[in-house]
Amino acid sequence: MDGRGETSDPKTAQTIESDEAVDQRLGETVRLLRQRAGLSIQDVANRTGLSTGMISQLERARAMPSVRTLRLLSIALDVPISYFFETSDPGEAQRYIVRKNSRRLLRLTASGVVKEALTPAGKGQLELYELTLNPGGSSGTDFFQHTGEKAGYILSGSLRLWLDNQAHLLEAGDSFRFPSIVPHMFDNPTQQVARVIWVTTLRQDDSPAG
Repeated sequence: MDGRGETSDPKTAQTIESDEAVDQRLGETVRLLRQRAGLSIQDVANRTGLSTGMISQLERARAMPSVRTLRLLSIALDVPISYFFETSDPGEAQRYIVRKNSRRLLRLTASGVVKEALTPAGKGQLELYELTLNPGGSSGTDFFQHTGEKAGYILSGSLRLWLDNQAHLLEAGDSFRFPSIVPHMFDNPTQQVARVIWVTTLRQDDSPAG
């Protein structure tokens, strides 16, 4: 799966540079949000349960975060996870509407995940995404939990949703909803790309569990 220099991986040099630029932008965003909040790396580590080394590597674009890691950081830094998305054309931004060609993207190449924001930028109580999960892609290797609810609808492919150590294989047309306090993670165990409409609700007092 590394394969950037292998002929089996069709990525071009331009695509590789784009991936590296994404890593750099994510790292800079985490660092700027942390500094704006007046927090040290140790403070963020305490709030998220992540190691100081991991946070430092993320800020220096030496590591690629998982979906779970970004969710922990968004809660610790008191911002929507959409703050980590690539910005859309400012001229196209609207307060209440998101046009298809103006969606903000979050590309986690190491995790095999692409998230497209379907809700406008800014804080709110609901986040809506179109999630594309490549074969073998996942939210991370650890379970995650927080307040609020999550729901979704499988557009195509298959999604394996783990809820409190129990696996549920969902196919196109299936849907789900669960309290986010239930330990959860997800992955795509198939050889087909999965597409999911994903909904997350949050409360103002959200904080990482345990």
